[in-house]
Amino acid sequence: MDTANFAQHRKAIPGLHSLIARLLDVALVVLGSLAASHVRFEDLAQSRIDMAFVAFAAAFTLVLFPMFGIYGSWRGRAMLRMIGQVSLAWLVVQGCGLVLMFSLHRSDFISRLWFAYWTGITGGALIAVRVVVHKALARLRYAGMNLRRVAIVGCGAHCQHVVRKIEGSAGSGFRAVAAFDAKPVLGTTGSGVPVYNDVEKFASYVRAHDVQEVWLALPLSEERTISRFVDEFRDDLVNVRFVPDMRSVALFDSHVIDLIGMPAINLVASPVSARAMVKKEIFDRAFAACALLALAPLLAAIAIAVKLSSRGPVFFTQKRKGADGRIFRIYKFRSMRPHAVKDGVVRQATKGDPRITRVGAFLRRTSLDELPQFFNVLRGDMSVVGPRPHAIEHDELYQKVVNGYIHRYRIKPGITGWAQINGFRGETDRIEKMQGRVEHDLYYLRNWSFGLDMRIVAATIRKGFVHSNAY
Repeated sequence: MDTANFAQHRKAIPGLHSLIARLLDVALVVLGSLAASHVRFEDLAQSRIDMAFVAFAAAFTLVLFPMFGIYGSWRGRAMLRMIGQVSLAWLVVQGCGLVLMFSLHRSDFISRLWFAYWTGITGGALIAVRVVVHKALARLRYAGMNLRRVAIVGCGAHCQHVVRKIEGSAGSGFRAVAAFDAKPVLGTTGSGVPVYNDVEKFASYVRAHDVQEVWLALPLSEERTISRFVDEFRDDLVNVRFVPDMRSVALFDSHVIDLIGMPAINLVASPVSARAMVKKEIFDRAFAACALLALAPLLAAIAIAVKLSSRGPVFFTQKRKGADGRIFRIYKFRSMRPHAVKDGVVRQATKGDPRITRVGAFLRRTSLDELPQFFNVLRGDMSVVGPRPHAIEHDELYQKVVNGYIHRYRIKPGITGWAQINGFRGETDRIEKMQGRVEHDLYYLRNWSFGLDMRIVAATIRKGFVHSNAY
């Protein structure tokens, strides 16, 4: 096989896999609707399954799933992230289908219970198929099959770190087979991977042993070395990837973005991409709307209790900073008696605070006073999950004394967050408490994923309503 035909063959296989995956997803959508009908209706002849709705869902699946990156290569990516993206994509498909059916005035013909079964069964099937394939591929890779051979070019400790990362992720589908250490520290990677310090010998090894990937794990200062290896493999069928050592200059995990048609690397910028923010926004609005509908009776009961507990309004409002430092007005159920407040001074609630009403104490202890913030989420001021917003006066104070505090404004503040489920909530009477909270917030920013958001929401529901620090 000549070089051109070999290249076309390698490109055709991923395309075929993508086509098969799309057809399988459509089949799962249709089969899921039939299975839901079988579960919902004892007599299939009387089933209220709307095949037009199923056809629309299949079409939306073909159009929207690629937009969520569902059919891209998952080699080297986390399974939990894959599950989160598939779940979100399927919910968006069903949401679009519902909107279309309402627009066509066909919603009355749809059994709501059948729709719920269909959404759950198909969503579970879409995830289960991918988990099975993911596990099967991982087993093959552990057995030494379906691997991509990788050669690493790096400097000292970072070169060794990349080799160890590959060796510790055997199921990802990569295998380190050689390394070129531009600035050797120990002269070895601490593994069985051969290390070269001669470019010609390294290049010969890559070509002779069918190495598919060359990773340049180099700092930005090694521009000459980067250019040399790019030129060396320019005419080879080898993927040359830049894995920059950004530890000394980047605040968050860096990634390449498209900036008016030019590649750029974020050093200090929002670690959550615009595409990811769209997914987060869709989830936030849908979750907030469902929460407000489901909690409407409870919200009404709390409002009546607050009104009867003491004179004053039902809601407490206060200005807070949101994403990029934009000011918004936050809503909570009032938990304190009306009292005089000095301009520019915010006094935090303390244990046994006489300003707190009896109803307010219960609301604060159970976090039920936070529920009106779902209106903030619906308005787009807040997110379901994110760093908790503080009073502006506290922001101005802590920004000066707590390292990294300003970067909490990189994304929208949340009703709950990573810091809160790890015990950092309530009064911050010491700088150390706020520093701990900010460190957890920055961890969340560095490691954000849809799966992490779901984990935080689940932990909040499970244990976050009552806490000893909330008073």
